[in-house]
Amino acid sequence: MTQISSIRPAADGRGMISADDERKPWLTALETRFAQAEPNLSSSRQELLRNILDHAEETYFLSSRALAKRYDLDPTTIVRTVQALGYKRYGEFAADLRSHFVTRITPYAVMKSAVRDKRSVANHIEHTLEIDVQNLNALRSQLDVKQVVEIAKRIDRAGRIMVVGIDFAASLSNLLAYGLVSVGYDAEAPAGSAGNLQQKILLLGPKDLLIAISFGRCLQDTVDSVIRAHGNGVPTIGFTDSEKSPIARFSDVSWITSIASPSFHGSYVAVVSAINALLVACSQLHPQRSLEALRRKEQEFRSRWYTPTQAKSGKRASENEE
Repeated sequence: MTQISSIRPAADGRGMISADDERKPWLTALETRFAQAEPNLSSSRQELLRNILDHAEETYFLSSRALAKRYDLDPTTIVRTVQALGYKRYGEFAADLRSHFVTRITPYAVMKSAVRDKRSVANHIEHTLEIDVQNLNALRSQLDVKQVVEIAKRIDRAGRIMVVGIDFAASLSNLLAYGLVSVGYDAEAPAGSAGNLQQKILLLGPKDLLIAISFGRCLQDTVDSVIRAHGNGVPTIGFTDSEKSPIARFSDVSWITSIASPSFHGSYVAVVSAINALLVACSQLHPQRSLEALRRKEQEFRSRWYTPTQAKSGKRASENEE
């Protein structure tokens, strides 16, 4: 299978994971080149490259001249070091360095980069909203609607659906799982410890489905969930922000959506929009079933809605207590 827009199959087209893949750490393209070339590099070049990689938040945006100035070197030294890694041009190296920064990014690194920009608070707010809009436009321009329908059909075929998202992604997993339950699917976003999560995954089988949501470097527990699910023959779908991320690498199908943002926690605007599109697709596959599920929910949950009568009763009760 080939990549279509922002939805792609796993790297090997089948989602197969070897024992070596599980044991060795995931490396960025730049780290891989460095590891392969390291035995043939001088100690000074090794030290230079380690410094560049370890401080990617301060180097990924620099030109070759600016990078040379930072390390008090001649620009020719930078170019030759880059060529020693197999790059023909500095621009190719810079692109991989940026990808390395994105996939190794941390909230601290993002905040540090934002502080370095020395914008006003108002400028930071405007810049954040601009990036949100860019992420949404990218989603809309790249999306293949047919692929969204295919993912919805995978969900529809599943017996049970487990959505895994941790930390900031927990709100996304809850949104997707709750939305699926609302239109009649057996979906769950497990909460609690890593142990509870893994126990839940062990209960899944080939007729079920795991959806994993994680971005950047990806959280270990989320990646482990995908790997363990594969061990049980469970189909997997990943929501992530790079085709080189562990979630994209190990999931059968992944939906690539940018969370780029000057904010330390990333921007999930486009991801929420993608989830909304998927929920619409799932609800429309069997509209009558969805309507019936929503009708039952409306009848049973009617008492949960706010009513002016309840508000007045509550006010009178409060006045009587006084």
